[in-house]
Amino acid sequence: MNLTEKTLKKNTIYTGRIINVRNDTALLPNGKTAAREVVEHPGGVTVAALTPEHELLFVRQFRYPYGEELLELPAGKLERGEDPLESGKRELREETGATARDFRDIGKFYPTPGYCGEIIHMYFASSLSFGEQDLDADEFLTMQRIPLEQAVRMVLDNKIRDGKTQAAVLKVDALLRAGEIKA
Repeated sequence: MNLTEKTLKKNTIYTGRIINVRNDTALLPNGKTAAREVVEHPGGVTVAALTPEHELLFVRQFRYPYGEELLELPAGKLERGEDPLESGKRELREETGATARDFRDIGKFYPTPGYCGEIIHMYFASSLSFGEQDLDADEFLTMQRIPLEQAVRMVLDNKIRDGKTQAAVLKVDALLRAGEIKA
């Protein structure tokens, strides 16, 4: 069965600094039409940076939509047209002060496929060196190191609620156990 929906009409209803919002009309596989609300987002990146002591680098920051501080892997928004790996390197350095000699692509994460086109590129980083954080003027966060085993437990206990962080932590743990990546 063909499940593809065809866009018949795009109607941008909001254009913002980070996102745009559309109200589209789509042709369904059964021949009927349906409204589809779409958030356009340039995408993002997250980096699971692992120390030789098997600690992941995390950042804690206030997330306005939830009204609380979240524990996340270093991450950020892609600039339009920016290479995801270069963005990941930049975000890791800015948020943690770390640079990595080795990076590995560990996949893409679709955080909200029901209404948003955002794609988050996930990377594993190792062979770390440390310098100073270089935060954006509107960025307030603290960095902390958490042993990988503890981070996995925190994901399973819902103490880490950020989806991209959950996915990357569990992927890194599985890839290390399978011998597909090395610290």
